[in-house]
Amino acid sequence: MVLMKNMVLLLCILFLCSWAEADAQDFHLQPTPQKYVGSEDSVSIPAKYSLQVGAALQGSAAEQLVAGLFPDAAVTADFSVSIGMKGDKSIRKYAARIPKQAEGYYLKIDKEGIVVAGADRRGVFYGVQTLVQLIALPKLPLAEVTDYPDVPYRGVVEGFYGVPWSREARLSQLDFYGRNKMNIYIYGPKDDPYHSSPNWRKPYPAQEAEQLKELVECARRNEVLFYWAIHPGKDIRWNTEDRNLLMEKFESMYRLGIRAFAVFFDDISGEGTSAEKQVELLNDIYHNFVKAKGDVAPLLMCPTEYNRLWTKLEGGYLATLGGKLHPDIGILWTGDKVVACIDKPTMQFVNPLLKRKAFIWWNFPVSDYVRDRLLLGAVYGNGTDIDDDISAFISNPMEHAEASKIALFSIADYAWNMDAYKSDASWRRAVRYLMPGHAAALQVFASHNSDLGGNEHDFRREESEQIRPALERLLDAYCREGKREVAAASAVTEECERMIASADLLLASDENPALIKEITPWLMQFKLLGEYGREVLCMLAAQCDGKKTELEKAASHAKALQVLMTKIDATYNQNGFQPGVKTGSCHLKPAFDRLYQEVVRRTGK
Repeated sequence: MVLMKNMVLLLCILFLCSWAEADAQDFHLQPTPQKYVGSEDSVSIPAKYSLQVGAALQGSAAEQLVAGLFPDAAVTADFSVSIGMKGDKSIRKYAARIPKQAEGYYLKIDKEGIVVAGADRRGVFYGVQTLVQLIALPKLPLAEVTDYPDVPYRGVVEGFYGVPWSREARLSQLDFYGRNKMNIYIYGPKDDPYHSSPNWRKPYPAQEAEQLKELVECARRNEVLFYWAIHPGKDIRWNTEDRNLLMEKFESMYRLGIRAFAVFFDDISGEGTSAEKQVELLNDIYHNFVKAKGDVAPLLMCPTEYNRLWTKLEGGYLATLGGKLHPDIGILWTGDKVVACIDKPTMQFVNPLLKRKAFIWWNFPVSDYVRDRLLLGAVYGNGTDIDDDISAFISNPMEHAEASKIALFSIADYAWNMDAYKSDASWRRAVRYLMPGHAAALQVFASHNSDLGGNEHDFRREESEQIRPALERLLDAYCREGKREVAAASAVTEECERMIASADLLLASDENPALIKEITPWLMQFKLLGEYGREVLCMLAAQCDGKKTELEKAASHAKALQVLMTKIDATYNQNGFQPGVKTGSCHLKPAFDRLYQEVVRRTGK
């Protein structure tokens, strides 16, 4: 087991090294620390060093991480590594420099050694994670870091409809959370029958139970609080039998090692929506399970009215929760709508009703309502002045676990240090993090796969922004006057060539197999779209230059590419639900289609 953990750490460091070396000048600690004071000077960790780990950290995730970083410590040496928590002798002289905030840490690297001093165990772990990133650099800089999170809980809720994540995807996610200083994961996939109806009353089968135990242990190694959620509202009976069955289910999950629980009452109708009944059940769980156990995290609940649009103030649902639900129970909230960004007015509406700081469930990059699209764009639109108004900020991601990491990387960055958050820069770092060797290709692909199109929630994201001005000039000149805007046509042609090359590079890459497997249908469609755009531009040029043979050749190829794209869109079926593969659908595909139609109109070809 120790060998396996050390190997995982080694692979992590090697990955970070490749990332750092690929662009050392642009290196940026992730998430952005509150205060970093660096130096041009550097130090090399000598072959002989001593290691002191505070007694309070025995058996902790931080101790395991440190043991992998410094496996060959001597009893005494000139260069010392001291790791401790506030109160430990090993870091006593640095106690005044440790942030008062929970999960804060102080890190110092100088010629004499390295110190990581945390406010608590998780703070030490995060300090060591920062050290892991710095050690991955070609040279270890002399530096001081004083750091802590803005938001108490930062992480992910696996709460989407569709195929739940695999065991391997969840393990990878939990390691990712640890590296990015996210501290909460809520297990609540809508299509897990033992989380929701019809089997929420029953214990998990043995194989699934063992996998959950494995996830809990992985979460512990990454200082992630593993919440297991139950969704009983579809068919719950407000009687003693169902209450006892729910408690028995929680007991069975407790025996698997789970120490954090949530109850979801979202997306239901009928008797399960009663605020009074929900409050009665939740308060009972709080007193007779959470408090009685003594080692269980605060209970969470997702209300039936979980956004402002669905809130009926005259019905008093949220007022009932706020007034009668125990104040230690957290309440999840998605914002003004099911899918919406969170800002100050959002919080000023909901917090007085709940009589507590809302636990934000942000529905991005979840795509269960637009499953023919990938949401790989930047994370933006949320207020950077709401850190004191929220108790948590968690993301509901796509069923594509690896692809979701582009957004999750930036969400971790945002929730840690809102004032310093820069969405575009964070997005570029996220792309490079996932595929450092093919970052440029992935960036091209991601920049054209971000918008959700027209959808039931009217939530849109920017897409193809860099090439959009050239597309608009090209369309305006040709569709209005039949002229070819040469500079714009050249820019769009170059973008089409980048699209084709990027798709090929990514499809052939073995750098991140999990990611490529998830996005392959879209990469195939993306390449066809680039080829289609190139042929349409050839049609336009041939028409303007009076070259009929070239026009016919390009038109024939463009028609064939339209057929191929239609076939992929019509035949690719994601587990029997909403077939389709849309890419570049906000600006690129509409522009190419319009240009094609205009050339045909003008020539009859």
